[in-house]
Amino acid sequence: MPTRRKFIQQSSGFALGLGLVGLNACTNSTSNLQDETDNLSEETPPLFFQISLAQWSLHKAFFDGKLDHLDFAATAKKEFNINAIEYVNQFFKDKAKDKTYLAEMNQRANDNGVKNLLIMIDEEGGLAELDNKVRTEAIENH
Repeated sequence: MPTRRKFIQQSSGFALGLGLVGLNACTNSTSNLQDETDNLSEETPPLFFQISLAQWSLHKAFFDGKLDHLDFAATAKKEFNINAIEYVNQFFKDKAKDKTYLAEMNQRANDNGVKNLLIMIDEEGGLAELDNKVRTEAIENH
């Protein structure tokens, strides 16, 4: 039977291993990190893994109106050299059933060579509701 002490020891080793993997993934020195992030381009050496950009990472710009939802894919590609994105439904909730708008969103991602990975859904109901009617409504909302 595993003990709490054994769990903590294994978890610590796992965390240390993840940290070392992260260090190996970064091929450049972090001493000039700000300069490097200001000058991201296609010349940036590739990592051994790919990342995506979550729209929530830029939520202040969206809420302030400095960034439009439809420009998210282009921003991810041009400013951060990221080829995959994750949306947040809050930024286009009123357009959730607007097929023309959604087609434009997809087209802009395709035009920039960006893959749409997922949409984080907020305030649409719980999918684990016990009441069948409430759960069904949540499913339809999602």
